[in-house]
Amino acid sequence: MMEQSQLPLVYDYEPSANHILKEVLVGLSKSQKSLPPKLLYDQRGSELFEDICRLPEYYPTRTEHEILRTRAPEMAEFIGPNALIIEPGSGSGEKIRHLLKELPAPTGYVPVEISREILLRMTEELHDEFPDLTVLPVCADFTQELELPLSVDAQVGKKIVFFPGSTIGNLSPAEALAFLRKFGKLVGTGGGLLIGVDLKKDPETFRLAYDDPAGVTATFNLNLLERLNREAAAAFDLQNFQHTAFYNEAEGRVEMHLVSSVDQLVRVNQTVFRFKEGETIHTENSYKYTTDEFCELGAKAKFKIKKFWTDAAELFCVYYFVRE
Repeated sequence: MMEQSQLPLVYDYEPSANHILKEVLVGLSKSQKSLPPKLLYDQRGSELFEDICRLPEYYPTRTEHEILRTRAPEMAEFIGPNALIIEPGSGSGEKIRHLLKELPAPTGYVPVEISREILLRMTEELHDEFPDLTVLPVCADFTQELELPLSVDAQVGKKIVFFPGSTIGNLSPAEALAFLRKFGKLVGTGGGLLIGVDLKKDPETFRLAYDDPAGVTATFNLNLLERLNREAAAAFDLQNFQHTAFYNEAEGRVEMHLVSSVDQLVRVNQTVFRFKEGETIHTENSYKYTTDEFCELGAKAKFKIKKFWTDAAELFCVYYFVRE
């Protein structure tokens, strides 16, 4: 097993505390206070999200895993040999393993992850599990402009973006289209996109998945305020906020909010924000799509659908597109 100090970060753009503070101040200054969902995923938040994924009510992760586990050989056949796999927001790398076990002679794997610690740990594990695989870790915020280093661009073979987890759902349809166009530029003509997207379904399934009876999602959402207290010199009293989540059918999205239970003033660094009782901080959207809707979105970004796979209950879908 390699020492973590021996695992080079090809590209290290981990956001600074000042960058985080700027985003927080901008978000809380809006008429509808909001915070970027990526801030939910500090080390503690990532651990809590792993707990959420194990809940019986939270279907997306286990359903996508099952699709990838059973359909990975077919996906690998569509992708073909000599592929360079790029995974924005790679996390612990659990899902990519299904694909790596089946891909014929991939030229490399490029995990892009905002947390340096998670990235190093996952890279070390992959070195042990796939010793012949070239792993080129990139520590960066993939939601910002991302230009891969020359060592990645120099890799031969077709570029494939792997983007599981319905992370695309955190973006509005207009933002998602812009993101898909970025992916198209990244992979180039003939490159591919393997992407997981949650499907539209009954609101009760969404409610249980995003506001679980055990309260794990509530703890996950409130951890965001705890992170701001630690990293942005904020003074949130977590007892004065409550988690809520609901399906906004008109917008086709699940919304997560933190609700102020009292009138209060909260200091963030040197700025004071006023909260009225019942006022919310919008912390995350999760847009849902029918298969037709998402294929149309891909087409607008000049991606041609080649195949998609769903589970038996049609809860979730994994699509494979090729850039035209």
